[in-house]
Amino acid sequence: MIDVAALRRKIEDDLGFWDKEQEAMAELSPGFLGVWHRMAMVPVRKNHLGAKNRALIGLAASAAATHLYTPGVRRHARAAIDAGATPEELSEVLALTATLGIHACNIGVPLLLEVLEETGARTGPEPLSEHQERLKADFTRDRGYWHSFWDGILELDPELFEGYLDFSAYPWREGVLEPKMKEFVYCAFDAAATHLYVPGLRMHMKNALGYGATKEELMEVLEIVNLIGMHGAELAAPIVAEELRRV
Repeated sequence: MIDVAALRRKIEDDLGFWDKEQEAMAELSPGFLGVWHRMAMVPVRKNHLGAKNRALIGLAASAAATHLYTPGVRRHARAAIDAGATPEELSEVLALTATLGIHACNIGVPLLLEVLEETGARTGPEPLSEHQERLKADFTRDRGYWHSFWDGILELDPELFEGYLDFSAYPWREGVLEPKMKEFVYCAFDAAATHLYVPGLRMHMKNALGYGATKEELMEVLEIVNLIGMHGAELAAPIVAEELRRV
C-alpha cells in the first residue's frame, strides 16, 4: 500500500510542486505516480545543468508551439524564478522557442524546390544577389553557423529570410543566456515528442558542443524533455477522476 501523503511530501520536496494533476494521478494510480517521480529525479540527481537551467529547458519544452502545455509553463516558470532566473532570461527562452515556426519552411522549401524541378519550373539554384549574399553573411555572423537548408529559403524568398534573420537573431544580439544554453533550448523543442525535428536537433547538438557543451549536459536536456510524455496523463487524470466519481 502506497502512502500517498508521504509520496506528496517527497515530490514537493524533490521537485517543488504538487498540482491538481498530481493529486488526480495519486487518486487514480499512486504507484504510477511513484515510478514517474523516480524517472523525473534522474536529471535532478545528476544536476549537470543546475536547477535554473533545468527549469528553463522545461519551460521551453512546455511553451513550444507544438506542445503548449499551460500547467508546465507555469510550473517551470515558477521553478526558474525560485532558482534565480531573471525576467530577461525567461523572456529570452520564449523568444528562442518562438523560432520553431520556421521549421515549416525548413521542411517545406526543399520539397517545393523538388516539385519546381520536377515540373520544369526550376533547373537549379539561382545565383545570389549582392543583397542575398549580405543576408547570408549577417545570419552566419549573428547565429554562428550556416546550414544548407537556409539556401533554398534565401533563394526563393529573401524578404522572409531577412525578416526571420532579425527575428531569430534578436536573442543572440540582445540576450543574456550563454550560447550553449541558447542551443540547449533549440535542442529541447526539436527533440520533444511533439516535434521530433531531426535535422535541427542534429545541427543544434553540434552547435552546442562547439560552444563547450558536454555530452552529459546534452543528455540531461533530453532527460528533461522526455518528461513531457507525462503531460498527457496529467491532462487526462483530473478528467478521468471526475468522471469516475460520477459513476
